[in-house]
Amino acid sequence: MAIVKFLLSLPKKAWHWLTSMRTALALLFLLALGAIPGALLPQRSLNADNVADYLANNGKVAEIYDKLQFFDVFSSTWFNAIALLLFISLIGCILPRSVEHYRAMKQPPVRAPKNLKRLALHGEGSVEKPLAEVEAEIAQALRGWNVAKYSAAEDRAGVRSVAAEKGYAREFFNLMFHLGLVGMLAAMAIGRFVYYEGQVIVIASEREDVNSQFCTTATANFDSFRAGVLFDGTGLNQYCIEAHNFKADYLPNGQAESFRSDISYAQGEQIFADPKTWTHTTLKVNHPLRIGGDRVYLQGHGFAPTFTVTWPNGESRRQTVQFRPDDLTFFLSSGVMRFDPPAGMYPDLFERRQQQLTIQGLFAPTAEWSGANNELLTSAYPALRDPAVAIDIYRGDHGLDGGSSQSIFALDPSLIHSGQLQKIERVNLSEGESVTLDDGTKVTFEGAEEFANYQVSYDPTQLWVLIFTVGALLSLVGSLVVKRRRIWVRYREVTPTVTFVETAGLARTDRAGWGEEYQRIHRRILALPEPEDDDE
Repeated sequence: MAIVKFLLSLPKKAWHWLTSMRTALALLFLLALGAIPGALLPQRSLNADNVADYLANNGKVAEIYDKLQFFDVFSSTWFNAIALLLFISLIGCILPRSVEHYRAMKQPPVRAPKNLKRLALHGEGSVEKPLAEVEAEIAQALRGWNVAKYSAAEDRAGVRSVAAEKGYAREFFNLMFHLGLVGMLAAMAIGRFVYYEGQVIVIASEREDVNSQFCTTATANFDSFRAGVLFDGTGLNQYCIEAHNFKADYLPNGQAESFRSDISYAQGEQIFADPKTWTHTTLKVNHPLRIGGDRVYLQGHGFAPTFTVTWPNGESRRQTVQFRPDDLTFFLSSGVMRFDPPAGMYPDLFERRQQQLTIQGLFAPTAEWSGANNELLTSAYPALRDPAVAIDIYRGDHGLDGGSSQSIFALDPSLIHSGQLQKIERVNLSEGESVTLDDGTKVTFEGAEEFANYQVSYDPTQLWVLIFTVGALLSLVGSLVVKRRRIWVRYREVTPTVTFVETAGLARTDRAGWGEEYQRIHRRILALPEPEDDDE
Protein backbone atom coordinates (compact mmCIF):
# COMPACT_ATOMS: atom_id res chain seq x y z
CA MET A 1 0.00 0.00 0.00
CA ALA A 2 2.81 2.39 0.87
CA ILE A 3 4.46 1.70 -2.51
CA VAL A 4 1.17 2.39 -4.30
CA LYS A 5 0.76 5.71 -2.45
CA PHE A 6 4.33 6.63 -3.29
CA LEU A 7 3.83 5.85 -6.98
CA LEU A 8 0.57 7.80 -7.04
CA SER A 9 2.29 10.79 -5.48
CA LEU A 10 5.09 10.86 -8.09
CA PRO A 11 3.12 12.74 -10.81
CA LYS A 12 2.10 15.41 -8.29
CA LYS A 13 5.67 15.79 -7.03
CA ALA A 14 6.98 15.91 -10.61
CA TRP A 15 4.46 18.63 -11.47
CA HIS A 16 5.41 20.69 -8.41
CA TRP A 17 9.08 20.32 -9.34
CA LEU A 18 8.50 21.26 -12.97
CA THR A 19 6.38 24.30 -12.15
CA SER A 20 8.73 25.80 -9.58
CA MET A 21 10.52 29.02 -10.47
CA ARG A 22 13.84 27.40 -9.66
CA THR A 23 13.21 24.73 -12.31
CA ALA A 24 12.15 27.37 -14.86
CA LEU A 25 15.39 29.28 -14.30
CA ALA A 26 17.41 26.06 -14.62
CA LEU A 27 15.66 25.19 -17.89
CA LEU A 28 16.25 28.71 -19.21
CA PHE A 29 19.95 28.32 -18.41
CA LEU A 30 20.02 24.92 -20.14
CA LEU A 31 18.34 26.40 -23.20
CA ALA A 32 20.96 29.15 -23.40
CA LEU A 33 23.72 26.57 -22.86
CA GLY A 34 22.27 24.33 -25.57
CA ALA A 35 22.28 27.19 -28.07
CA ILE A 36 26.07 27.54 -27.84
CA PRO A 37 26.83 24.67 -30.29
CA GLY A 38 24.37 26.26 -32.71
CA ALA A 39 26.39 29.47 -32.63
CA LEU A 40 29.85 27.88 -32.81
CA LEU A 41 29.27 25.03 -35.28
CA PRO A 42 27.89 25.17 -38.85
CA GLN A 43 24.20 24.30 -39.13
CA ARG A 44 22.68 22.21 -41.91
CA SER A 45 19.65 24.45 -42.15
CA LEU A 46 21.92 27.39 -43.04
CA ASN A 47 24.75 25.80 -45.03
CA ALA A 48 24.87 22.05 -45.61
CA ASP A 49 28.14 22.35 -47.55
CA ASN A 50 29.94 23.82 -44.51
CA VAL A 51 28.67 20.91 -42.41
CA ALA A 52 29.93 18.41 -44.97
CA ASP A 53 33.36 20.09 -44.99
CA TYR A 54 33.48 20.06 -41.19
CA LEU A 55 32.63 16.35 -41.10
CA ALA A 56 35.32 15.62 -43.70
CA ASN A 57 38.02 17.61 -41.87
CA ASN A 58 37.39 16.68 -38.23
CA GLY A 59 36.99 12.92 -38.26
CA LYS A 60 35.64 11.13 -35.18
CA VAL A 61 34.93 14.30 -33.21
CA ALA A 62 32.66 15.60 -35.97
CA GLU A 63 30.86 12.24 -36.10
CA ILE A 64 30.16 12.46 -32.37
CA TYR A 65 28.88 16.01 -32.82
CA ASP A 66 26.61 14.78 -35.60
CA LYS A 67 25.17 12.00 -33.43
CA LEU A 68 24.51 14.59 -30.72
CA GLN A 69 22.65 16.68 -33.34
CA PHE A 70 25.06 19.59 -32.85
CA PHE A 71 24.76 20.43 -36.57
CA ASP A 72 20.96 20.66 -36.26
CA VAL A 73 20.74 22.26 -32.82
CA PHE A 74 17.58 24.31 -33.19
CA SER A 75 15.62 21.44 -34.72
CA SER A 76 17.15 18.74 -32.50
CA THR A 77 15.10 16.54 -30.22
CA TRP A 78 16.90 17.57 -27.04
CA PHE A 79 16.76 21.33 -27.74
CA ASN A 80 13.04 21.25 -28.52
CA ALA A 81 12.43 19.07 -25.46
CA ILE A 82 14.10 21.68 -23.22
CA ALA A 83 12.08 24.46 -24.88
CA LEU A 84 8.84 22.52 -24.38
CA LEU A 85 9.61 21.83 -20.72
CA LEU A 86 10.46 25.52 -20.21
CA PHE A 87 7.17 26.49 -21.84
CA ILE A 88 5.19 24.16 -19.56
CA SER A 89 7.19 25.24 -16.52
CA LEU A 90 6.56 28.94 -17.12
CA ILE A 91 2.83 28.38 -17.59
CA GLY A 92 2.73 26.24 -14.44
CA CYS A 93 4.52 29.02 -12.54
CA ILE A 94 2.51 31.92 -13.87
CA LEU A 95 -1.08 30.71 -13.64
CA PRO A 96 -1.10 29.87 -9.88
CA ARG A 97 0.85 33.03 -9.09
CA SER A 98 -1.60 35.11 -11.12
CA VAL A 99 -4.53 33.71 -9.12
CA GLU A 100 -2.71 34.32 -5.84
CA HIS A 101 -1.82 37.88 -6.85
CA TYR A 102 -5.43 38.63 -7.75
CA ARG A 103 -6.60 37.34 -4.41
CA ALA A 104 -3.91 39.32 -2.58
CA MET A 105 -5.05 42.53 -4.29
CA LYS A 106 -8.58 41.93 -3.02
CA GLN A 107 -7.43 41.47 0.57
CA PRO A 108 -7.07 44.49 2.90
CA PRO A 109 -3.57 45.28 4.20
CA VAL A 110 -2.63 43.24 7.25
CA ARG A 111 -3.02 44.69 10.74
CA ALA A 112 -0.09 46.36 12.41
CA PRO A 113 2.25 44.25 14.57
CA LYS A 114 1.71 44.63 18.32
CA ASN A 115 5.10 46.29 18.89
CA LEU A 116 5.92 48.74 16.10
CA LYS A 117 9.19 49.72 17.75
CA ARG A 118 10.78 46.50 16.53
CA LEU A 119 10.60 47.65 12.94
CA ALA A 120 13.62 49.40 11.42
CA LEU A 121 11.56 52.39 10.33
CA HIS A 122 9.70 53.74 13.35
CA GLY A 123 8.65 57.10 14.72
CA GLU A 124 6.24 58.56 17.29
CA GLY A 125 5.16 61.84 18.76
CA SER A 126 2.27 64.04 19.77
CA VAL A 127 0.56 66.52 17.50
CA GLU A 128 -1.60 69.37 18.72
CA LYS A 129 -4.65 68.46 16.69
CA PRO A 130 -7.94 66.81 17.53
CA LEU A 131 -8.32 63.14 16.68
CA ALA A 132 -10.61 63.85 13.71
CA GLU A 133 -8.11 66.21 12.11
CA VAL A 134 -5.32 63.66 12.54
CA GLU A 135 -7.46 61.02 10.86
CA ALA A 136 -8.07 63.37 7.95
CA GLU A 137 -4.35 64.15 7.69
CA ILE A 138 -3.52 60.43 7.68
CA ALA A 139 -6.01 59.90 4.86
CA GLN A 140 -4.40 62.71 2.83
CA ALA A 141 -0.86 61.48 3.46
CA LEU A 142 -1.75 57.95 2.34
CA ARG A 143 -3.74 58.94 -0.73
CA GLY A 144 -3.05 56.44 -3.53
CA TRP A 145 -2.26 53.64 -1.09
CA ASN A 146 -4.41 50.61 -0.41
CA VAL A 147 -5.69 51.58 3.04
CA ALA A 148 -7.56 49.66 5.72
CA LYS A 149 -8.78 51.10 9.04
CA TYR A 150 -8.89 49.01 12.21
CA SER A 151 -10.79 49.84 15.38
CA ALA A 152 -9.24 49.54 18.81
CA ALA A 153 -10.96 46.19 19.22
CA GLU A 154 -9.48 44.88 15.99
CA ASP A 155 -5.95 46.22 16.53
CA ARG A 156 -3.36 43.97 18.17
CA ALA A 157 -2.33 46.75 20.58
CA GLY A 158 -5.89 47.85 21.34
CA VAL A 159 -5.46 51.28 19.66
CA ARG A 160 -7.01 52.74 16.55
CA SER A 161 -4.77 52.09 13.55
CA VAL A 162 -4.43 52.40 9.82
CA ALA A 163 -2.64 49.87 7.60
CA ALA A 164 -1.55 50.89 4.12
CA GLU A 165 0.25 49.04 1.35
CA LYS A 166 1.63 50.07 -2.03
CA GLY A 167 3.53 48.45 -4.88
CA TYR A 168 1.13 45.70 -6.00
CA ALA A 169 2.18 46.57 -9.56
CA ARG A 170 5.61 45.01 -8.90
CA GLU A 171 4.17 41.53 -8.81
CA PHE A 172 1.89 42.40 -11.75
CA PHE A 173 4.88 43.48 -13.85
CA ASN A 174 6.75 40.37 -12.77
CA LEU A 175 3.88 38.20 -13.98
CA MET A 176 3.62 40.17 -17.21
CA PHE A 177 7.35 39.64 -17.81
CA HIS A 178 6.93 35.90 -17.58
CA LEU A 179 3.78 36.03 -19.71
CA GLY A 180 5.84 37.92 -22.29
CA LEU A 181 8.42 35.12 -22.28
CA VAL A 182 5.69 32.53 -22.76
CA GLY A 183 4.18 34.61 -25.55
CA MET A 184 7.56 34.87 -27.29
CA LEU A 185 8.10 31.11 -27.09
CA ALA A 186 4.57 30.39 -28.31
CA ALA A 187 4.79 32.87 -31.19
CA MET A 188 8.19 31.56 -32.31
CA ALA A 189 6.96 27.96 -32.07
CA ILE A 190 3.89 28.73 -34.18
CA GLY A 191 6.06 30.65 -36.63
CA ARG A 192 8.30 27.61 -37.13
CA PHE A 193 5.26 25.63 -38.27
CA VAL A 194 4.02 28.07 -40.92
CA TYR A 195 7.07 30.02 -42.09
CA TYR A 196 8.95 29.69 -45.35
CA GLU A 197 12.29 31.04 -46.52
CA GLY A 198 13.89 30.81 -49.93
CA GLN A 199 17.03 32.12 -51.60
CA VAL A 200 17.58 32.84 -55.25
CA ILE A 201 20.44 34.20 -57.33
CA VAL A 202 19.41 36.67 -60.04
CA ILE A 203 21.83 38.15 -62.55
CA ALA A 204 21.34 41.89 -62.28
CA SER A 205 21.60 43.13 -65.85
CA GLU A 206 19.76 45.21 -68.44
CA ARG A 207 20.88 42.91 -71.28
CA GLU A 208 18.00 41.39 -73.22
CA ASP A 209 19.66 37.97 -73.49
CA VAL A 210 19.99 37.68 -69.68
CA ASN A 211 17.04 36.57 -67.59
CA SER A 212 17.00 39.01 -64.69
CA GLN A 213 13.47 38.24 -63.51
CA PHE A 214 12.29 36.01 -60.70
CA CYS A 215 8.72 35.06 -59.74
CA THR A 216 7.54 33.39 -56.54
CA THR A 217 5.03 31.19 -58.33
CA ALA A 218 6.52 27.89 -57.15
CA THR A 219 9.07 26.62 -54.67
CA ALA A 220 11.05 25.16 -57.57
CA ASN A 221 11.91 28.71 -58.68
CA PHE A 222 14.16 29.15 -55.65
CA ASP A 223 17.75 27.95 -55.53
CA SER A 224 17.20 26.80 -51.95
CA PHE A 225 13.99 26.63 -49.99
CA ARG A 226 12.92 25.56 -46.52
CA ALA A 227 9.60 25.81 -44.71
CA GLY A 228 7.65 24.78 -41.64
CA VAL A 229 5.86 21.44 -41.39
CA LEU A 230 2.43 23.01 -41.98
CA PHE A 231 3.50 24.70 -45.22
CA ASP A 232 2.57 22.50 -48.19
CA GLY A 233 4.20 24.62 -50.89
CA THR A 234 0.94 25.99 -52.35
CA GLY A 235 0.52 29.11 -50.22
CA LEU A 236 3.28 31.29 -51.63
CA ASN A 237 2.60 34.98 -51.98
CA GLN A 238 2.92 35.50 -55.73
CA TYR A 239 4.81 38.41 -57.25
CA CYS A 240 7.67 39.00 -59.68
CA ILE A 241 10.95 40.88 -59.30
CA GLU A 242 13.31 42.17 -61.98
CA ALA A 243 16.88 43.04 -60.97
CA HIS A 244 18.28 45.96 -62.93
CA ASN A 245 21.70 46.22 -61.32
CA PHE A 246 23.82 45.62 -58.27
CA LYS A 247 26.05 48.35 -56.87
CA ALA A 248 28.65 48.15 -54.14
CA ASP A 249 30.88 50.74 -52.54
CA TYR A 250 34.28 49.60 -51.30
CA LEU A 251 36.95 51.08 -49.09
CA PRO A 252 40.51 51.31 -50.50
CA ASN A 253 41.42 48.03 -48.75
CA GLY A 254 38.58 46.23 -50.53
CA GLN A 255 36.19 46.08 -47.58
CA ALA A 256 32.58 46.50 -48.63
CA GLU A 257 30.98 49.69 -47.34
CA SER A 258 27.46 49.34 -48.75
CA PHE A 259 25.36 47.17 -51.06
CA ARG A 260 22.28 48.18 -53.03
CA SER A 261 20.26 46.85 -55.91
CA ASP A 262 17.72 48.66 -58.10
CA ILE A 263 14.75 46.44 -58.81
CA SER A 264 11.21 46.53 -60.19
CA TYR A 265 8.40 44.42 -58.81
CA ALA A 266 4.79 43.62 -59.59
CA GLN A 267 1.96 41.83 -57.84
CA GLY A 268 -1.39 40.52 -59.02
CA GLU A 269 -2.61 41.68 -62.41
CA GLN A 270 0.31 44.11 -62.69
CA ILE A 271 2.59 41.11 -63.36
CA PHE A 272 1.10 40.79 -66.86
CA ALA A 273 1.67 44.45 -67.68
CA ASP A 274 4.74 45.86 -69.37
CA PRO A 275 7.72 45.44 -66.96
CA LYS A 276 8.58 49.08 -67.58
CA THR A 277 5.40 49.99 -65.66
CA TRP A 278 6.31 47.91 -62.60
CA THR A 279 7.04 49.63 -59.31
CA HIS A 280 10.68 50.63 -58.86
CA THR A 281 12.61 50.56 -55.60
CA THR A 282 16.13 50.14 -54.25
CA LEU A 283 17.03 47.28 -51.92
CA LYS A 284 19.75 47.80 -49.33
CA VAL A 285 21.22 45.55 -46.66
CA ASN A 286 18.81 45.38 -43.70
CA HIS A 287 16.25 47.44 -45.64
CA PRO A 288 14.01 44.76 -47.19
CA LEU A 289 11.14 45.11 -49.59
CA ARG A 290 7.85 44.19 -47.89
CA ILE A 291 5.31 42.82 -50.33
CA GLY A 292 2.36 40.47 -49.92
CA GLY A 293 3.38 39.60 -46.37
CA ASP A 294 6.89 38.63 -47.51
CA ARG A 295 10.18 40.36 -46.84
CA VAL A 296 12.71 40.40 -49.69
CA TYR A 297 16.28 40.92 -48.44
CA LEU A 298 19.42 41.74 -50.37
CA GLN A 299 21.96 39.32 -48.92
CA GLY A 300 25.04 39.20 -51.08
CA HIS A 301 26.44 39.23 -54.58
CA GLY A 302 28.99 37.77 -56.93
CA PHE A 303 29.96 37.71 -60.60
CA ALA A 304 28.65 35.90 -63.67
CA PRO A 305 31.21 35.72 -66.52
CA THR A 306 29.98 35.83 -70.12
CA PHE A 307 31.42 33.50 -72.79
CA THR A 308 30.55 33.20 -76.45
CA VAL A 309 31.38 30.01 -78.35
CA THR A 310 31.47 30.28 -82.16
CA TRP A 311 31.60 27.01 -84.11
CA PRO A 312 33.29 26.59 -87.52
CA ASN A 313 29.93 26.84 -89.32
CA GLY A 314 29.48 30.40 -87.93
CA GLU A 315 26.77 29.57 -85.39
CA SER A 316 27.37 30.78 -81.85
CA ARG A 317 26.09 30.34 -78.32
CA ARG A 318 26.38 32.95 -75.58
CA GLN A 319 26.02 32.26 -71.86
CA THR A 320 26.24 34.27 -68.66
CA VAL A 321 26.46 31.97 -65.63
CA GLN A 322 27.12 32.80 -62.00
CA PHE A 323 30.42 31.67 -60.47
CA ARG A 324 30.83 30.86 -56.79
CA PRO A 325 32.90 33.41 -54.79
CA ASP A 326 35.69 31.41 -53.15
CA ASP A 327 37.34 34.53 -51.73
CA LEU A 328 34.68 36.74 -50.13
CA THR A 329 37.13 39.63 -49.81
CA PHE A 330 38.35 40.09 -53.40
CA PHE A 331 35.85 37.71 -55.05
CA LEU A 332 38.12 35.29 -56.83
CA SER A 333 35.40 32.92 -58.06
CA SER A 334 35.13 29.48 -59.62
CA GLY A 335 32.52 27.91 -61.84
CA VAL A 336 31.53 25.86 -64.87
CA MET A 337 29.81 26.52 -68.20
CA ARG A 338 28.45 23.87 -70.53
CA PHE A 339 27.75 24.37 -74.26
CA ASP A 340 25.92 22.11 -76.70
CA PRO A 341 26.99 22.38 -80.37
CA PRO A 342 24.38 23.40 -82.98
CA ALA A 343 22.04 20.57 -83.88
CA GLY A 344 22.69 20.96 -87.58
CA MET A 345 26.40 20.27 -87.27
CA TYR A 346 25.98 16.75 -85.92
CA PRO A 347 22.76 15.01 -86.98
CA ASP A 348 23.72 11.94 -84.95
CA LEU A 349 22.77 12.49 -81.30
CA PHE A 350 25.64 10.38 -79.95
CA GLU A 351 28.22 12.24 -82.05
CA ARG A 352 26.74 15.57 -80.98
CA ARG A 353 27.14 14.64 -77.32
CA GLN A 354 30.79 13.81 -77.90
CA GLN A 355 31.34 17.36 -79.21
CA GLN A 356 29.90 19.19 -76.18
CA LEU A 357 32.18 21.84 -74.65
CA THR A 358 32.69 22.45 -70.96
CA ILE A 359 34.55 25.44 -69.52
CA GLN A 360 35.83 25.30 -65.96
CA GLY A 361 38.05 27.79 -64.19
CA LEU A 362 38.57 30.92 -62.15
CA PHE A 363 37.28 34.44 -62.56
CA ALA A 364 38.79 37.62 -61.04
CA PRO A 365 36.98 41.01 -61.15
CA THR A 366 40.33 42.80 -60.89
CA ALA A 367 43.03 40.52 -62.24
CA GLU A 368 46.44 40.19 -60.65
CA TRP A 369 48.93 37.80 -62.23
CA SER A 370 51.76 36.07 -60.40
CA GLY A 371 54.03 33.06 -60.77
CA ALA A 372 57.07 32.39 -62.92
CA ASN A 373 55.35 33.30 -66.20
CA ASN A 374 52.57 35.45 -64.75
CA GLU A 375 50.15 32.61 -65.30
CA LEU A 376 48.63 32.36 -61.81
CA LEU A 377 45.42 34.37 -61.51
CA THR A 378 44.31 36.08 -58.30
CA SER A 379 42.04 39.03 -57.61
CA ALA A 380 43.39 42.31 -56.25
CA TYR A 381 40.09 44.13 -55.67
CA PRO A 382 36.39 43.15 -55.42
CA ALA A 383 35.10 45.69 -57.95
CA LEU A 384 34.82 44.96 -61.67
CA ARG A 385 37.93 46.90 -62.87
CA ASP A 386 39.99 44.48 -64.95
CA PRO A 387 38.15 41.14 -65.31
CA ALA A 388 40.02 38.03 -66.40
CA VAL A 389 39.64 34.26 -66.35
CA ALA A 390 41.93 31.24 -66.10
CA ILE A 391 40.06 28.33 -67.67
CA ASP A 392 40.32 24.72 -68.78
CA ILE A 393 38.26 23.74 -71.84
CA TYR A 394 37.02 20.17 -72.19
CA ARG A 395 35.35 18.35 -75.07
CA GLY A 396 33.11 15.34 -74.70
CA ASP A 397 29.85 14.31 -73.06
CA HIS A 398 29.36 16.56 -70.00
CA GLY A 399 26.88 14.08 -68.55
CA LEU A 400 23.79 16.24 -68.07
CA ASP A 401 21.68 13.69 -69.96
CA GLY A 402 22.76 10.86 -67.68
CA GLY A 403 19.98 11.40 -65.13
CA SER A 404 22.23 12.29 -62.18
CA SER A 405 22.52 15.79 -60.76
CA GLN A 406 25.71 17.84 -61.01
CA SER A 407 27.01 20.94 -59.31
CA ILE A 408 26.62 24.18 -61.24
CA PHE A 409 29.97 25.35 -59.84
CA ALA A 410 32.25 22.33 -60.38
CA LEU A 411 32.74 19.41 -62.74
CA ASP A 412 32.23 15.84 -61.65
CA PRO A 413 35.84 14.49 -61.43
CA SER A 414 34.72 11.05 -62.55
CA LEU A 415 33.86 12.46 -65.99
CA ILE A 416 37.50 13.49 -66.43
CA HIS A 417 39.01 10.35 -64.91
CA SER A 418 36.90 8.10 -67.10
CA GLY A 419 37.85 10.01 -70.26
CA GLN A 420 34.28 11.06 -70.91
CA LEU A 421 35.60 14.62 -70.92
CA GLN A 422 39.02 15.40 -72.37
CA LYS A 423 40.95 18.61 -71.77
CA ILE A 424 41.83 20.33 -75.02
CA GLU A 425 42.99 23.76 -73.84
CA ARG A 426 44.18 25.71 -70.80
CA VAL A 427 44.26 29.46 -71.27
CA ASN A 428 44.15 32.81 -69.48
CA LEU A 429 41.90 35.44 -71.02
CA SER A 430 41.24 39.09 -70.31
CA GLU A 431 38.00 40.81 -71.31
CA GLY A 432 37.50 40.66 -75.08
CA GLU A 433 40.21 38.03 -75.70
CA SER A 434 39.57 34.71 -77.49
CA VAL A 435 41.11 31.31 -77.98
CA THR A 436 40.68 29.12 -81.07
CA LEU A 437 40.45 25.37 -80.51
CA ASP A 438 41.91 22.60 -82.66
CA ASP A 439 38.74 22.24 -84.74
CA GLY A 440 38.38 25.98 -85.41
CA THR A 441 35.87 26.65 -82.62
CA LYS A 442 36.39 30.06 -81.06
CA VAL A 443 35.81 30.78 -77.34
CA THR A 444 35.59 34.45 -76.35
CA PHE A 445 35.54 35.92 -72.84
CA GLU A 446 33.28 38.97 -73.05
CA GLY A 447 33.39 40.24 -69.48
CA ALA A 448 31.00 39.70 -66.60
CA GLU A 449 27.76 40.80 -65.00
CA GLU A 450 27.08 41.01 -61.28
CA PHE A 451 24.48 38.81 -59.65
CA ALA A 452 22.56 39.51 -56.45
CA ASN A 453 21.45 36.97 -53.87
CA TYR A 454 17.91 37.66 -52.64
CA GLN A 455 16.22 36.03 -49.68
CA VAL A 456 12.43 35.79 -49.46
CA SER A 457 11.11 35.31 -45.92
CA TYR A 458 7.59 34.86 -44.58
CA ASP A 459 6.71 34.61 -40.92
CA PRO A 460 3.24 35.85 -39.86
CA THR A 461 4.18 35.68 -36.17
CA GLN A 462 7.05 38.16 -36.42
CA LEU A 463 4.91 41.09 -35.22
CA TRP A 464 3.64 39.07 -32.26
CA VAL A 465 7.19 38.14 -31.28
CA LEU A 466 8.07 41.84 -31.31
CA ILE A 467 5.00 42.77 -29.24
CA PHE A 468 5.68 40.10 -26.61
CA THR A 469 9.38 41.01 -26.51
CA VAL A 470 8.73 44.72 -25.98
CA GLY A 471 6.05 43.90 -23.40
CA ALA A 472 8.43 41.61 -21.52
CA LEU A 473 11.20 44.23 -21.48
CA LEU A 474 8.86 47.00 -20.27
CA SER A 475 7.47 44.68 -17.61
CA LEU A 476 10.98 43.81 -16.47
CA VAL A 477 11.75 47.51 -16.04
CA GLY A 478 8.51 47.98 -14.13
CA SER A 479 9.24 45.08 -11.80
CA LEU A 480 12.64 46.61 -10.99
CA VAL A 481 11.36 50.16 -10.48
CA VAL A 482 8.23 49.54 -8.42
CA LYS A 483 8.81 48.78 -4.71
CA ARG A 484 6.43 46.85 -2.49
CA ARG A 485 6.11 48.55 0.93
CA ARG A 486 3.80 48.85 3.92
CA ILE A 487 3.14 51.52 6.53
CA TRP A 488 1.16 51.45 9.77
CA VAL A 489 -0.15 54.36 11.82
CA ARG A 490 -1.50 54.10 15.37
CA TYR A 491 -3.11 57.08 17.01
CA ARG A 492 -4.95 57.79 20.26
CA GLU A 493 -6.41 60.82 21.91
CA VAL A 494 -4.36 62.31 24.75
CA THR A 495 -6.54 65.37 25.28
CA PRO A 496 -9.32 66.83 23.10
CA THR A 497 -6.65 68.92 21.31
CA VAL A 498 -3.64 66.59 21.47
CA THR A 499 -3.24 63.25 19.67
CA PHE A 500 -0.42 60.74 20.07
CA VAL A 501 0.72 59.18 16.80
CA GLU A 502 3.03 56.22 16.21
CA THR A 503 4.18 55.17 12.72
CA ALA A 504 6.25 52.35 11.30
CA GLY A 505 7.23 51.21 7.82
CA LEU A 506 8.35 47.96 6.21
CA ALA A 507 9.79 47.38 2.74
CA ARG A 508 8.70 44.00 1.36
CA THR A 509 11.38 44.11 -1.33
CA ASP A 510 14.38 46.39 -1.82
CA ARG A 511 14.55 49.14 0.82
CA ALA A 512 16.42 51.59 -1.44
CA GLY A 513 14.62 54.94 -1.34
CA TRP A 514 11.89 53.70 0.99
CA GLY A 515 13.34 55.41 4.08
CA GLU A 516 12.99 58.87 2.54
CA GLU A 517 9.39 58.20 1.51
CA TYR A 518 8.50 56.89 4.96
CA GLN A 519 10.06 59.95 6.65
CA ARG A 520 8.08 62.32 4.42
CA ILE A 521 4.82 60.63 5.39
CA HIS A 522 5.81 60.53 9.07
CA ARG A 523 6.68 64.25 9.14
CA ARG A 524 3.46 65.18 7.37
CA ILE A 525 1.26 63.29 9.81
CA LEU A 526 3.04 64.73 12.84
CA ALA A 527 3.33 68.21 11.26
CA LEU A 528 7.12 68.17 11.64
CA PRO A 529 9.36 70.60 9.73
CA GLU A 530 11.41 69.45 6.77
CA PRO A 531 15.08 68.74 7.62
CA GLU A 532 17.59 71.39 6.66
CA ASP A 533 19.81 70.71 3.64
CA ASP A 534 23.33 69.79 4.80
CA ASP A 535 24.83 71.69 1.84
CA GLU A 536 23.37 75.02 2.96
